[in-house]
Amino acid sequence: MEMSRKPRTPREKYGEELRLRRIAAGLTQEALSEQVVCSPTLISHWEAGRRLPKPDDARRIDIALNTDGFFVRWLADLDSKFARYFTAVAELERETTEIRQYGATLIPGLLQTAAYARAVFQAYRPNYRTEELDEFIVNRMDRGRLLTESATPVTWTLLDEAALRRCIGGPQAMAEQLRKVADMAESGRLRLHVLTFESGAHALLESALYLLNFADAAPLAYVEALRTGNLMDDPALVEACHASYTLALSEAASQQSSVALVRAIAEEHEHAPHQPHRR
Repeated sequence: MEMSRKPRTPREKYGEELRLRRIAAGLTQEALSEQVVCSPTLISHWEAGRRLPKPDDARRIDIALNTDGFFVRWLADLDSKFARYFTAVAELERETTEIRQYGATLIPGLLQTAAYARAVFQAYRPNYRTEELDEFIVNRMDRGRLLTESATPVTWTLLDEAALRRCIGGPQAMAEQLRKVADMAESGRLRLHVLTFESGAHALLESALYLLNFADAAPLAYVEALRTGNLMDDPALVEACHASYTLALSEAASQQSSVALVRAIAEEHEHAPHQPHRR
């Protein structure tokens, strides 16, 4: 069945093209590895999309396969701007037809403002450099354009009330962030629901969750923890994640009530007494 096919990342497509060009050149993995000066196992990893060659390796591939710089140029486009464990997700989300995301303690990255994102990145990196933070924020804002382009995925956003009330970046930045979310919901760009504290226990208590659906491939699920992430393609696990999302969604407030709550909490942040930042 076609829908059971796993969606391919750009690096997997790179690996497949390498495999096809190698076969067309009449070379085995062992023969190519001798010309590239690496192990046959590494060639196998590249062709499976598990790893990418270094620029010098790609140049030797082009020489061995007589591909006139093809693999060097494509490799430059695959240089990831994201953490290693998130790269595949960032690549695949641009091919989705529907996204379902749940923010437990943070507003999801696709929806973040620059000020909110900066505060998050600063908290993760106590010895940060300003130029490094600027690059992270540019990358995050570029990623967020997925939801403002003409052909965009249907996006469901489920937020825990904790994500709305934790003041990140200061009261003004937090108010700006929440108003952006509410504006996107009211404009029809996303479907917004809030799990209020009154909801009590719910099916997504343990983790944030990101669900990706595709037109011609099987769905995926992604969960993230400190310095690590897990992209799941096992049908049983993905189905269980969808079930948990549906259960949690059934406990959430309606879109109208959720938007009103987000705007009310934005007002609370904006008019909160100034509190000095503590380290």
